[in-house]
Amino acid sequence: MPPRFLLAALALAQTATALGQTPAPALTFEVTSVKRSHVGTSSSHSGMDNSRFIALNVTVKNLMQYTAFDLPEPRILGGPRWLTSARFDIEAKLDATTFAEWNRLDRHQHALAGRAMFQQLLADRFHLRYHWETHTLPLYALVVAKSGPHLRPSNQIDADTDTNDGQIDAKGVTLAQFAQTLTQELSHDLGRIVIDQTSLPGLFDLTLKWTPDTESQPTSATDAAPNAAPPLFTALQEQLGLKLIPTKGPVQVLVIDQLDPPAEN
Repeated sequence: MPPRFLLAALALAQTATALGQTPAPALTFEVTSVKRSHVGTSSSHSGMDNSRFIALNVTVKNLMQYTAFDLPEPRILGGPRWLTSARFDIEAKLDATTFAEWNRLDRHQHALAGRAMFQQLLADRFHLRYHWETHTLPLYALVVAKSGPHLRPSNQIDADTDTNDGQIDAKGVTLAQFAQTLTQELSHDLGRIVIDQTSLPGLFDLTLKWTPDTESQPTSATDAAPNAAPPLFTALQEQLGLKLIPTKGPVQVLVIDQLDPPAEN
């Protein structure tokens, strides 16, 4: 039987193929540490610090969503109950040669190789196995409004997105990435996956401000704050010249076949 590394590498190549992507170079972390977190809160943090990745108090579901697969929550199915509840502190380090090789890649391959490294980490430490299926799901199609797009072209090479309650600031992003951000950050409000159907190529700098839905909405226009931002759907049209159309369509989903609690080190 082939060693686990070769099986995982094959799975990563199949993942890229399933998503219509060119397989990235097979880069891996030199050293990884996984420990159960005992912070006792839902606050978490993760990110790269040069050649070192540090995640504090994260769930495996969030690691899969934002780091390993870049998929919104509705596209990850199955898994054990602790997938969304157990929290971990994870540290992983790249050796100098691998870090240099990773940084020499172009933007697209850099992102693919990064996701592949975290998929390998999940395969090694959590014994993650999965397969892809196509399901018909409710969607929102992101399209150009009748007024036409109000978008600023970007010269920024690396995508950078900052989200807060009622605001998204994104630089150097495609509209497909912006649709992904809407899906990830507004999953509770929208309840659907957002897909880009604008057919607008290129990179953009986008700022979107809206008033989030709450259980205590103003009862009349006079009750609202005078400078309050509009609701999300209105803000999209007024500020970006885009709109969301409800629809259904085939979507590739990741189905978890196996996921085990890690042995701590």
